[in-house]
Amino acid sequence: MAEILNKIVDESAMEVRFACDLQACHGACCTMRGVRGAPLRDAEVKEITRWYPSIRSLLPRQHIDVIETDGLVQGSPGDFSTTCVDEQACVFVYYEGPVAKCAFERAFHEDRIPWRKPISCHLFPVRVHEGTLEELRFEYIPECRPALHRGMEQHIFLSDFLQDSLTRAFGPEWYEAFRQRSEDLRRRRTSPLTA
Repeated sequence: MAEILNKIVDESAMEVRFACDLQACHGACCTMRGVRGAPLRDAEVKEITRWYPSIRSLLPRQHIDVIETDGLVQGSPGDFSTTCVDEQACVFVYYEGPVAKCAFERAFHEDRIPWRKPISCHLFPVRVHEGTLEELRFEYIPECRPALHRGMEQHIFLSDFLQDSLTRAFGPEWYEAFRQRSEDLRRRRTSPLTA
């Protein structure tokens, strides 16, 4: 573990090569089995409520029905998450063929809304755990094997792949410190002087 500007970072998040491969994983992070969807910050509930009308038309009918029955989110302040369909897909998922994608992100990229998606989704496979200091950990799931393979093939490190989301979450100063520490760690690991 390393401390970077008042955050604790799992060293595996600094070393692993990772680049999502949606054609291989089919958006598995949006459809993981479980009774809760993506973790939400309290302020994100307001964003979801505000922008849902702009993405509703992108969603499958089944997802709209679940939202109308169970709501957009579940939980309580400090413990919100998105609602799930059949204890699996996030209600904000739409499909392009077999690939699950986020309706909020699509609307964001089409300049229809200014909010991209929940930060926990944007940061995945990094998870943030609250404590005296926030702790960032790389969360491995078997469905992400293609992303690890693609990262190795294309020499893309997680620290680079998540530049936009880490900067959005923690600011450019923190991201630059994280990137530098990640490069230093990888250099030390490969240096013959450390063998």
